[in-house]
Amino acid sequence: MNVAVIGAGWAGMAAAIAHAQAGHRVTVFEAARSLGGRARAVPGALPDGTPVTLDNGQHVLIGAYTESLRLMQLVGVDTGKALLRLPLTLQFPDGQGLRLPRLPPPLDALLGIARARGWSARDRCALLRTAAVWRLRRFRCAPQTSVAQLCAALTPRLMAEFIDPLCVSALNTPAPRASGQVFLRVLQDSLFSGPGGSNLLLPRTDLSALFPQAAAQWLERHGARVLGAQRVQGLAPDGRRWQVLCAGGAGRADAVFGHVTLACPAWEAQRLVAGLAQSAESTAADRQAAGQWSAAAQALRFEAITTVYAHARGARLPQPLLALRSSPEHPAQFVFDRGQLDGRDGLLAFVVSASAAERARTEQQVLRQAAAQLALPPLQGVQTVLEKRATFACTPGLQRPGMQVLVGLTACGDYVQGPYPATLEGAVLSGSAVAAFAQEPLRC
Repeated sequence: MNVAVIGAGWAGMAAAIAHAQAGHRVTVFEAARSLGGRARAVPGALPDGTPVTLDNGQHVLIGAYTESLRLMQLVGVDTGKALLRLPLTLQFPDGQGLRLPRLPPPLDALLGIARARGWSARDRCALLRTAAVWRLRRFRCAPQTSVAQLCAALTPRLMAEFIDPLCVSALNTPAPRASGQVFLRVLQDSLFSGPGGSNLLLPRTDLSALFPQAAAQWLERHGARVLGAQRVQGLAPDGRRWQVLCAGGAGRADAVFGHVTLACPAWEAQRLVAGLAQSAESTAADRQAAGQWSAAAQALRFEAITTVYAHARGARLPQPLLALRSSPEHPAQFVFDRGQLDGRDGLLAFVVSASAAERARTEQQVLRQAAAQLALPPLQGVQTVLEKRATFACTPGLQRPGMQVLVGLTACGDYVQGPYPATLEGAVLSGSAVAAFAQEPLRC
């Protein structure tokens, strides 16, 4: 059948591939002119005017992201070249912190904790004891437990230098209001999933080239269409099928589809589904179901991420990724050396997860933080990217919208029901799963 995928981010590309592999004719509608959604390339320029391709946010994958890696390889990405693989590292500029050795789990974690610089015997014992309790409980906790409550037995140093940066990087939600259950799932699938599961995979190319662009080429080779600059204005029931209404009318040819997958951001999906909840053309049952799904999506709250790009000739970090000591006045949690990743020497990317301040203030604070914590030449700001709704707030007991919206209408993305926080892996997993719902709709 004809299948429409609305959104060409990582979830949308995964969904389109899954539909195409199931034998359907796929059309992808993307409102922007570039691919990748909230993990995409953006243009920029160095202080001397040299053009440079940046990202709208600095993303990190891990070795446990098996679906992301599978899809990259499927569409022809050489993951060995496109990603720099490193052992899990949470080290600070002074060398203190955790760095796991290249050993199978759980030996890597045990030896890494034993060797962690700056940690006392009390710190090490507290973490090993707490981790043993998590394993005995099979990485489960009460739904309403926060990460801070989950880690109450740990020392202040461990909270500040291990749990807090790990939590905010994985869940983009501060530990006092982050979901303990989701955090445990992340730990289970990374630290205890198998050899290499905890490895950091740092992109050596821009995020659009890392997967979405290659996915679009794969789709076109398999008969699909990827249409840019096509914002979907609404959906309308058309007998047993769906009309996809784009700006300027009914859109392109074949704008009637047997199945539609919403792979756009949660607020865009909510807008489209809310329209069905109020449509006289929808059945009473569909209006009720659409209203319930729309309410669940509307209830989501979001966290911002700010990425501050800065440059100085000769600036180089001791390793490609460093943790930073974060505070209200020094908000960045991590810094990436893009010169060691993609050859753009002197270009650094500072990441402020769960960002609260406005763009200019955050940039000023980060540049002062760099001067205080890094022994580098004075940095100049290149570009600061503020994604105000980068991820949903991953809070305890959160009820996320389901993948099935109506018969013949599904949703995918990092925000739908699933075990993971708002990560690239969560997005592509949901996208790959939607093909199972693509059956001829029978609405009564």
